[in-house]
Amino acid sequence: MTRMILAALACLATPQLLPAKEVGRIGVDWVGNDIIVEAIHDPKVAGVTCHITYFERSLIDRLSQGNWFEDPSNASIACRQTGPIIVGDIDRGRSGEDVFRERRSIVLKTLRIRRIFDAENQTLIYVAHARELTEGSAKMAVSTVPLFGDATQPTE
Repeated sequence: MTRMILAALACLATPQLLPAKEVGRIGVDWVGNDIIVEAIHDPKVAGVTCHITYFERSLIDRLSQGNWFEDPSNASIACRQTGPIIVGDIDRGRSGEDVFRERRSIVLKTLRIRRIFDAENQTLIYVAHARELTEGSAKMAVSTVPLFGDATQPTE
């Protein structure tokens, strides 16, 4: 139990890696639930922008459902080249590295975007997923950005 409390405190103390900018908001029902659209620029890969969408519950929905502190884990992602791609010092390991992280509940759940470099196919893979302290989530979305030409090759 102490380990779980320490892990929860560590999650709270961890800053968001990269700020997202809200670029759109779609109202989906009369109680005020919305789909949020945000743009995120990869901090280590110039020329790549990811757009994520996720559901944000309204106060009325929170009151009627009784779950005050949590939003759903569902998210969608699309990443595209938005300028000349320059790959910086990225993690080339099989598990990649976080590009973005945002809390989706008070303590236990975060929405993350993780970048993985597929060297064989010269492609950047971006995976949006929820990470929960107590149980995993199978809700995820993936987007890829191919790297073409000598100027876009990652630096060693």
